[in-house]
Amino acid sequence: MAVDQRLLRTCLGQFATGVTVVTCDAAGAPHGATVNAFTAVSLDPALVVVSLDRGSKACRHLAGRPFTVNVLSEVQGDLALHFAGREATDPPRWVRSASGLAPRLADPLATIACSPWAAYDGGDHVLFLGRVEEFDWRADGRPLVFHQGEFRGLGPLPSRPAGGPAGREGPFRYRP
Repeated sequence: MAVDQRLLRTCLGQFATGVTVVTCDAAGAPHGATVNAFTAVSLDPALVVVSLDRGSKACRHLAGRPFTVNVLSEVQGDLALHFAGREATDPPRWVRSASGLAPRLADPLATIACSPWAAYDGGDHVLFLGRVEEFDWRADGRPLVFHQGEFRGLGPLPSRPAGGPAGREGPFRYRP
């Protein structure tokens, strides 16, 4: 039985996801793609997965290369649209990695820099697993969310004690 792809897409759109831009170095220049198919896989070893359309430029650029997952904040909708192929008001600002990992965007909510681990067939997509090498996050923002085909914010968060690990204020960085 063939699945109606339009109806399936509408059904899957009921699941709210975060919005990321996956970045890599492609022929000496930074490249990125807006991706909402991202998740943690394992803590030991530390692995994440992104799913990219098999026919996309990003899929070709990512094969066998380090990549960074940039988790966007709710004020970065224009940046998400830019990396989805729409005209942006301002060009993205890049931060090069000093450790040879993939470039990242300036000022995302979080970054997860990965070395390539494995790639798997996912039908019309390729699933890229990355081993987490470095990560950063800010505790002062809210994520950009994608739900029912639109970007959304979470709205006000309930108050919570300040600080992150060991009560420290952000931003937080992990570099081995």
